Amino acid sequence: MPAKKKRSASAKKKAQRRRQKRGVPRCGLCGKTKNLTKTECCDTWICDDEDSYVLFSYERNSCSRNHRRFTLCGYHSMEGHDGDWKDCTKCRDAFNTEMYVWYGTNEYNFETLPNPPEYEPTRCTDCGRVIRLGEDSYSLCGGSYWCDRCMATHMSEAP
Repeated sequence: MPAKKKRSASAKKKAQRRRQKRGVPRCGLCGKTKNLTKTECCDTWICDDEDSYVLFSYERNSCSRNHRRFTLCGYHSMEGHDGDWKDCTKCRDAFNTEMYVWYGTNEYNFETLPNPPEYEPTRCTDCGRVIRLGEDSYSLCGGSYWCDRCMATHMSEAP
């Protein structure tokens, strides 16, 4: 039996848009058709699934929570900013450039930030490894970023 090919994210999005054109409301992130609600920020169909999130688990298993907490669209709405989130200087000033770009372009967005600014990647103060602030584990102390490996080493050496 041949191995099943994985579809790219863009192919999945195109298929999702074709299904949406058929008139069945679907979650704009995962495509499900049951237990939906509309977002407060952008009035888009999304899973009504915040109850599936377990406090302090740090899981990203809730479409609704992910969009509300991890996008500029959700942040812009929660902060009560005026206008479009893509042009909001208050949103731009609220984050360092790396996090601004991540919040505006990650997979929890229905629409991504056009022309995101370039930035230098964040690096571990100790080993120089790139730390993706929106995805990786790290610690911040005194303006210095520590990757998870170096922080574990420093913590085990502490008196």
